Amino acid sequence: MDSTENGTEQGFSLLLDDQLCFALYAASRAVTNRYRPLLEALGLTYPQYLVMLVLWEHDTVPIKDIGAALQLDYGTLTPLIKRLESAGLVRRERRPDDERTVLVTLTGQGQELRERARTVPTDIGDAMGLSPAQFDQARRLLRLVTANVSASG
Repeated sequence: MDSTENGTEQGFSLLLDDQLCFALYAASRAVTNRYRPLLEALGLTYPQYLVMLVLWEHDTVPIKDIGAALQLDYGTLTPLIKRLESAGLVRRERRPDDERTVLVTLTGQGQELRERARTVPTDIGDAMGLSPAQFDQARRLLRLVTANVSASG
């Protein structure tokens, strides 16, 4: 049997189970699906949760910095923040010394939600079933993949 018959050519395979991209996709879907009920109890979608994580870390952040942290463009981010604002979790305001800069600030309700969300990382970590060392290794490898693929063009 030559290499094209078993799905490999020059060491690369076209078999689905051999694809790293599919393993990443399947893992991402599984993790995001596990988040869903936890975040529904908080009244958040997964992208809204990511925005809140940035705000819980910094309290007030320019919208462009939130976009940079989450690798989201302004057109995607603005509706997310507007929905969080409608829910009373954040407030948007223009920076007094630079009208072009929109600051996003947690409200009291947004700060209170942080306390209710404290168990989410633990619940997700438990669902992953990784040791602390495996968790750190997986995170490092995924960050490396992201950086390498982003740098490649």
